[in-house]
Amino acid sequence: MTDRILNDAHNLKKLIREAEALADESMIAFARLKQAMLAARQNPGVEVHMGQRALMRLNQAEAQAMSMSTSLLRVHDELSTIARETMGGEEVPTEIAAASIEPISEAVA
Repeated sequence: MTDRILNDAHNLKKLIREAEALADESMIAFARLKQAMLAARQNPGVEVHMGQRALMRLNQAEAQAMSMSTSLLRVHDELSTIARETMGGEEVPTEIAAASIEPISEAVA
C-alpha cells in the first residue's frame, strides 16, 4: 500500500471522529439549553405555557442532531468497510454494530 493511501486513511479517521465529536457537542449544548429553559420556566413569575413553542422547536433540533449523528456513524461504517477492503488488515477499522445504524423501527422490532 502506498504512503498516500495510508495518509489519506489516517486523515479520514481523524476527520470522521472530529465530525462525530462535533455532533455530540451539539447534542450536549441542546441538553444544556433545554435544562436552562425548563429551569427558567420554574420561576413563579413565569406563566406555565411560556416557552412551550421554543421547547417544541428545540426537541425538533435535537431529533435532527441525532439523525445527523446516526448518518455520520453510517459514514464511519462505510469508511471502515473501505478500509477493510483496501488496507487488508494493516490497521483494525472501527467495528460498528448494525443496530446502531439501522432505522429505529428495525432496531426495536
